Amino acid sequence: MNNIKASSTSHQVLAWGNVLFKLHRALLTSAHGEGVTWPLPDPLGTPLSPPELLQIQEMKEAFKSQDRALLESTLEYVARVLAFEALDAQLIARSWINQSNRESEFNAFKWPSHLADFESAWQTLISNSGSVWEPSAGSPNLGLYAVLPNSQWVERMAQAGVPTVQLRFKSNDTKAIEREIHDSVRAVQGTATRLFINDHWLLAIEAGAHGVHLGQEDLEALEIQGMEHIKRSGLLLGLSTHGYSEMMNAHRFRPSYMALGAVFPTTLKQMKTLPQGLGRLHQYANLMQSYSLVGIGGIDEHTIPMALASGVGSVAVVRAITGAPEPEKEAKRLMKLF
Repeated sequence: MNNIKASSTSHQVLAWGNVLFKLHRALLTSAHGEGVTWPLPDPLGTPLSPPELLQIQEMKEAFKSQDRALLESTLEYVARVLAFEALDAQLIARSWINQSNRESEFNAFKWPSHLADFESAWQTLISNSGSVWEPSAGSPNLGLYAVLPNSQWVERMAQAGVPTVQLRFKSNDTKAIEREIHDSVRAVQGTATRLFINDHWLLAIEAGAHGVHLGQEDLEALEIQGMEHIKRSGLLLGLSTHGYSEMMNAHRFRPSYMALGAVFPTTLKQMKTLPQGLGRLHQYANLMQSYSLVGIGGIDEHTIPMALASGVGSVAVVRAITGAPEPEKEAKRLMKLF
């Protein structure tokens, strides 16, 4: 008898999940780097058969009947089929249930996008989610954001009028790192360019940079005293994110901006997660709209307008500038896209 019930439950999850996948398959777009679908399809415009419409009605009834375990299992299942990471899939499912509770109805067409629903779900998933910090120094719209390998590039782009640059200088030589940071700070003086330093937050404070950019692994290694130091300094704080769970982790630090990516495949660094794609970028930007947001990862002149249409106010580029035959001219051309 138990096997029959389990089989029936599994069949229901698959049936409901197939309908939800059909409605929200744009969130799988480019997840494996398979090209770009543009414009993004609207779930409300998805043609559905009578049996599929019946499945949607069944999900509504399941929610109303308070028998929500099967519905939550379905939501987690479809998120996994859409190639979300396991923790992200759980977070999506619980946030969707929270959305339904708040609206007193399950809406199969409406992907969860209310920050309070995710905050509540995150607290139930992570027993010790850590302290919530005071907001960092505010960050305006960052515009074109150039990620650059050394101070010479920082100087060139500052002179070209690029509004935001990041020094991502990789070296094991502490003196060379310190020199590059100080030279980069001097390079932007007298210009309107904002300078962020990748990783080296203490040197960024000492040199007088505008801000620092940290990855998720940097947050794990950063002790409470380090974050307190950053907050007290008034340094602008940018954080990398690669999905829902990392966005919620970054959210508790109340950064000046969040970087959302990688939007498209990139060979510049080894990514632990799949490319997110434009569909997800739209959802992420909708969820975190209270922050300054930067789309990053594999973005070029052709995809900048698509990324900006998601609601992010800034797009980060690397090779689109450093690999251009005439970088200064290319930077000025890209700035016109904003």
